[in-house]
Amino acid sequence: MRAIDRFGPATLGLGAFIMFLVVVEILIRAGVINGYIVPLPSAVVVALERVVTEEGVVPRFVLTAGEAFAAGLLVAGIGIPAGILLFSVNLLRRATENWVAAFAAAPVVLVYPLFLVIFGRSSWTIIAIGTVAGLPPVILKTLEGLSGVRPVLIRVGASFNLTRWQQFRTILFPAAVPTIFAGLRLGLIFAMINVVGVEFLINFGGLGPLINELSERYDMPGTYAAICFVVLVSVLFFLLVERVEKWLRPAS
Repeated sequence: MRAIDRFGPATLGLGAFIMFLVVVEILIRAGVINGYIVPLPSAVVVALERVVTEEGVVPRFVLTAGEAFAAGLLVAGIGIPAGILLFSVNLLRRATENWVAAFAAAPVVLVYPLFLVIFGRSSWTIIAIGTVAGLPPVILKTLEGLSGVRPVLIRVGASFNLTRWQQFRTILFPAAVPTIFAGLRLGLIFAMINVVGVEFLINFGGLGPLINELSERYDMPGTYAAICFVVLVSVLFFLLVERVEKWLRPAS
């Protein structure tokens, strides 16, 4: 039973994904899905080795992962303290919360020329845009998590004469961790999308330009194989975030 609880969900998810690929393969070979738009999954698997050996995907993968990691650190390092600040200063919260929520829907990637002027055609432009795009959900979810702490817990802390810092460290922050990490996951998604998108737009290193090059050559299996490496970056970051969350909440 312990083995099922531990490996069952992952096994079921992997099995469902493999079945999905098999169904897609059958539909393409049957002509139901246009093979010129969606390549055969078997062809994509074969193209993975070619993309690694001929297209230099490993250094590109490392560059994109590094940019996404830097953007993720900045998103967490700026967004969580900003959410705490809004929670602590009610006037500031009332003045800016709606603006932060509205900014979450803004297409930040469209202002990349401005970032190019400021940072030049470099990784800093990509990191900056990814950071700005990922901040709103982290700020809002941090604020939501701290505001949603049950009042009875706060009253218990007051009964023990805890200082504001002690109350935050032992009650507010631990109770808000699940919501904060939900926002952090959303922020990482936004940051990752913008990192790859800006790489694509300014044609600067990483996986974005590789996807562009392969698609312009109409190498559809190679294009989808490169996209698989983008997905791998996302998977690695989500596993890292999950580890950090479990470390902060050992009892769960």
